[in-house]
Amino acid sequence: MINEDYIAEARNVVKIYGKNKAEAAKMMEEGLDKDEVYRKTGAAVALWDVSFKVRRKEIFVIIGLSGSGKSTIIRCFNQLLKPTSGTILFEGQNVEKLKGKELLSLRRDKVSMVFQNFGLLTHRSVIDNVAYGLEVRGIPKSERFEKAQDFIKMVGLEGWEDKPISTLSGGMKQRVGIARALVNSPDMLLMDEPFSALDPLVRREMQFELLSIQRKLEKTIIFITHDINEAFKLGDRVAIMHNGRIIQSGTPEEMSTNPADDYVRNFIEGADMSIVLRVKHVMFRPQCIVRENVSPANAVMEMRENQVSSAYAVGDDMKFMGVVTLDDAIRARQEKLPLFSVLTKNIPVTGEEVLIKDIIQKAADARFPIAVVGDRGKLKGIVSRASVLSSLA
Repeated sequence: MINEDYIAEARNVVKIYGKNKAEAAKMMEEGLDKDEVYRKTGAAVALWDVSFKVRRKEIFVIIGLSGSGKSTIIRCFNQLLKPTSGTILFEGQNVEKLKGKELLSLRRDKVSMVFQNFGLLTHRSVIDNVAYGLEVRGIPKSERFEKAQDFIKMVGLEGWEDKPISTLSGGMKQRVGIARALVNSPDMLLMDEPFSALDPLVRREMQFELLSIQRKLEKTIIFITHDINEAFKLGDRVAIMHNGRIIQSGTPEEMSTNPADDYVRNFIEGADMSIVLRVKHVMFRPQCIVRENVSPANAVMEMRENQVSSAYAVGDDMKFMGVVTLDDAIRARQEKLPLFSVLTKNIPVTGEEVLIKDIIQKAADARFPIAVVGDRGKLKGIVSRASVLSSLA
């Protein structure tokens, strides 16, 4: 069931820098693009009519090229930037109306941010950095260090508590940044390209760590990236931005199968489809199906009529029972054996919702196409090695 419990929302958000904001907004409403508006007014349109909702406990990824507006919109959620117009809501409250202690509470207790360049205090140790948010809240040292230690362990830095930040690698520094953001138990994390400065191997490792932590703590995350594979790997839902606008939002699966326009299609063209497409997208009906209780002669006839050398055998209610080859059916007919006695039963099976990446090796090793089964083992279709490989092309 889809979770419709929204924790945050951007509603018709506009951000314009420079003078002549009203004139620039009027031109945008008339259909001019942001570059033309800048040439005529000197005003830079960073965001235009941006709207989306973020569900509680999901990872919502915003992806776009440099200058698309993705880093601008994320900073509106903790009021590091204020929209020119439109509304940013957190827990149903307009964050722009928060002042003084209320705004401080939002930033300290409810919404934490992880930056691309780490943003760590280089003169402090690992544990001092992680505990910093608790320190400014006046939490006693012993209590804040105890809590910080829990999160240091969670991000895999146990034993590094007293090390200076300067001795850490890029990946380790970002682990410290994540631990520091989590230690205050915020409701939502804002992550602005946190892994883009890391080398590919460390980046993949950090993506895995983030997914593991998020599933464990069930935090809401708004994640910014320019990498489509990172977006599809991490995002429960993804929004693509271009020239300050949201072009399309949806699940990675929805975007891959139904891109909104050529820009989206070209943007996701290089994506690793194995982390997006599911078995249901590449499966097909077996060319020949026989009941396990039919005679071997009948099975031979079915295979010859369909010009195939094997058939998928089913029982009551289409329950998958195994595969029978033409040779085995002929042997059973000659030796007067029941068909079920010559079935090959150790056939690999999978489900419709399984990601392609999870069956690649299984498909490569399988003698027959993989059987796709549903409730109570009901045969839904099959997946061949060729259909898996062609989906990745």
